[in-house]
Amino acid sequence: MTDHPDDVRERPLAGCTVAVTRERRGRLGQMLETAGATVVHVPLIEVVDPPSEDVARLREAVEAGVDWVVVTSPAGAERAGPLVIDRAEVRLAAVGTATAQRLRDIAGREIDLVPDRQLGVELARAFNATQPAGQRVLVAQADRADTGLAQALTTGNHRVQTVTAYQTRLRHPSVDEIDVLRNADMVLFASGSAATGWADSLGASASETLPDIVVVIGPSTAAAAWKSGLKVTDIAADHSLAGLVDAVTLAWSKRKS
Repeated sequence: MTDHPDDVRERPLAGCTVAVTRERRGRLGQMLETAGATVVHVPLIEVVDPPSEDVARLREAVEAGVDWVVVTSPAGAERAGPLVIDRAEVRLAAVGTATAQRLRDIAGREIDLVPDRQLGVELARAFNATQPAGQRVLVAQADRADTGLAQALTTGNHRVQTVTAYQTRLRHPSVDEIDVLRNADMVLFASGSAATGWADSLGASASETLPDIVVVIGPSTAAAAWKSGLKVTDIAADHSLAGLVDAVTLAWSKRKS
């Protein structure tokens, strides 16, 4: 029996099993399921609180007075958001829509800046293009975070302070989880850390143990995967969750054709 055209349009991922490797299935998992996919969750990273001195540094930095708080992930939003609830004078920026939503929910107000393309470099470009020089900017990020965002903001003549708001640890999947991921139709890597986590867990067999289709959210994640010896078949053109789902849909349509 062939798919009805309306079913294909509304559920283009019907029949596709997708392995999500983020710490949380979250919004990405919901979007994939809405498109008809069967989603399996094999987290390859886990987020934990940083040492107490970093927690104190984050709080003290906000209390000392900043013009902007910038967060690069929902985990960062969860740790910085409570500190700005009663500080309406502090403007807020988030690297992407999911992060912005989490920060909005916690801070109780709209986010002032979210770039069109969900990349740190795009956030910095938008910030530098719209804000006068000399802004006091606090970037709440992971211990493994790339330095590109802070450097780009500094290049824009802003006073930038970075604080480790949380730590990202590589997570080793169980034997059963490895089998689940291996037997999926495709796997998604939404961060370089997830790709590194898989390579670290499987060693020399990491690439050959992946499904045939490996989709990544953007060029930096692709670079991390390649550096770890992993194959990448598809890179999202729009480096966002929606762009990742679009890339998955395109890859699946090619597989079926």
